[in-house]
Amino acid sequence: MRPAEPARSDDPLTLRDLAGDLARAAGTTAHRGRRSAGHSGAFGSSTKSTATDIVTEFDRAAEATIVARLRELRPGDAIVGEEGTADPGTTGYAWFVDPIDGTTSFVYEQPTWSCSIAVAHGDTMVAGAVYLPALDELFDAALGHGARLDGRPIHVGDATDLLLALVGTGFSYQADVRRAQAEHLARLMGSIRDIRRFGSAAADLCFVAAGRLDAYFERYLNPWDSAAGELIAREAGAITSDFSGGPPRPAEMLAAGPGLHAAFVALLSATDGRRA
Repeated sequence: MRPAEPARSDDPLTLRDLAGDLARAAGTTAHRGRRSAGHSGAFGSSTKSTATDIVTEFDRAAEATIVARLRELRPGDAIVGEEGTADPGTTGYAWFVDPIDGTTSFVYEQPTWSCSIAVAHGDTMVAGAVYLPALDELFDAALGHGARLDGRPIHVGDATDLLLALVGTGFSYQADVRRAQAEHLARLMGSIRDIRRFGSAAADLCFVAAGRLDAYFERYLNPWDSAAGELIAREAGAITSDFSGGPPRPAEMLAAGPGLHAAFVALLSATDGRRA
């Protein structure tokens, strides 16, 4: 007798809760492993695109755990993972998995690394969750149902003055690209309150959602970096776009409250040396 197929629901709220459960479980396991390693540096670390682009045994183990659970609960769904998982799927649903977003922060015991999981149906992101294990905070959202932090609704801030805006950003692992990004940042610094750099695109987007940042922008992300965070920010009331105000995309990701978005698009255009 064949075992019964696992119960399946495509309801966005059910998918949101599943993403949250997976992110919390994988993130907690990675966090415990990191604490056990202490300062020994025993992470099984290697590098990817550059010498500063770190991957650890915990990244790989966390992704494997998430993938195994998804294959059990959602057979046939596509899975795209940062650490190499690429299952094409047959159902029209695709999961985007970043087991440790901010691996450098993870290695250095900075608290703002995260575990990010999102699911799309076709081209539409329908649910996502971002868990920050060191802070024990779970951000999540389902399309059309708003965004939450630890089960409580959250909303973007109401800032309207660009000069008072606290802005988050991130940088490439490529030294020459990072230099160009820093030059762009220097040109816009005089037009905002200040910059924060937390090291996780997923966390940055969630911080916009919760009003901890007024805006966030970054180039050269991957789909798994921003999939969950972009939905969470948007469901919390942020406007998300590329740097020109068009649809958001990993190559150019901007999230800001409605009172700042248009002004920030104009500022990015005015200060971007590539478009001068």
